[in-house]
Amino acid sequence: MAKYSTGGGGSGTSESCELCGAEDADLRTANVAGATLQVCPDCAQHGETPGGPEGSDGSDDGDSDRDRKRRAAQNTARLQDARKGNPDHWEDGADYDDDQLPYLVTDYGERLTEARQAAGLQTAELAEAIEADEADVLAVEQGRATQANVGGSLIAALESELDIELAEST
Repeated sequence: MAKYSTGGGGSGTSESCELCGAEDADLRTANVAGATLQVCPDCAQHGETPGGPEGSDGSDDGDSDRDRKRRAAQNTARLQDARKGNPDHWEDGADYDDDQLPYLVTDYGERLTEARQAAGLQTAELAEAIEADEADVLAVEQGRATQANVGGSLIAALESELDIELAEST
């Protein structure tokens, strides 16, 4: 466990590392986690040593400050990019604006399941009949049409095939 200096203990002739408490004659100034400390060579590797061996301020402070600001700007840019939508996963040629999902009735999934069963069809058979993906038909039955990005054309095809109403009338 690290020991921390209180600044005034022990004899005045011996100084110890402010991180580990080791008594060492070769202490140096290092910036560790934003704090400027007198540390031994082992602990100095955990921080940045400013300027020269006596801890004099050199031109490194300007460079490290510039580097820190550059890294902060890069991190901010990454966060801004992450907040933007990524259209890479959208299908080429699909026109999502023209195939918007209509407002669906509250129990649309149950209505579809009952109508499909009443027609004596399996999910795969219904999907084949309307030339749709079975996973999309299943998503509608389970009430997950919005999450599955089902289009309005699928809802219209289901309504037409089974003679049911899934979309609210406007």
